[in-house]
Amino acid sequence: MVKLSELQIKEIIVMDDGTRLGHIIDLEIDGRTGRVIAIIAEGKGKKSGMFAKAGELFIAWEKIVRIGEDVILVEKVKGPDLYTED
Repeated sequence: MVKLSELQIKEIIVMDDGTRLGHIIDLEIDGRTGRVIAIIAEGKGKKSGMFAKAGELFIAWEKIVRIGEDVILVEKVKGPDLYTED
């Protein structure tokens, strides 16, 4: 079992081109099954507003290729519906 705190220190990198997406700030979990649906990363260069969170990047769990010692490798972005910044 891996703790969230252990995942948070790993950098998320797109496997195909080496793009750095940042670090995990949270997880989205299905309340019925307890399974992780997505990892949430903080968008780089985004600032928090008075009522808005900093830009967040939602990465579906299925897009994770490998979780290594130092990094999390994910599949390349194919469209705006895979990684969304809200």
